[in-house]
Amino acid sequence: MKIAVSSKGKDENSMVSELSGRCPYYLLFEDGKLLKAISNLFRFGGGAGFAVAEMLSDEGVGLVISGSFGANMVSTLGEKGIKHKEIKGMTVKEALKKVIE
Repeated sequence: MKIAVSSKGKDENSMVSELSGRCPYYLLFEDGKLLKAISNLFRFGGGAGFAVAEMLSDEGVGLVISGSFGANMVSTLGEKGIKHKEIKGMTVKEALKKVIE
């Protein structure tokens, strides 16, 4: 399953972002390996939660990890069958490890 983590930076040692729709980056993982970092082009416009959920769905993501989620993003993720989990105060690597264990 592909996992997307909202991140403040482009690598797995970056902190998990407190924001989901407006985070700077999403890091995509599969089988614990970093596939790619995606710059969040939707972070400055309106409807960021909807747009990011659509983008992650198009990437085939099954789980999204972030510090917090807005209602619109939660709703859209649910419609797409994508799970979400709130994790705060950790690096992306630590959060991913916590979810995989």
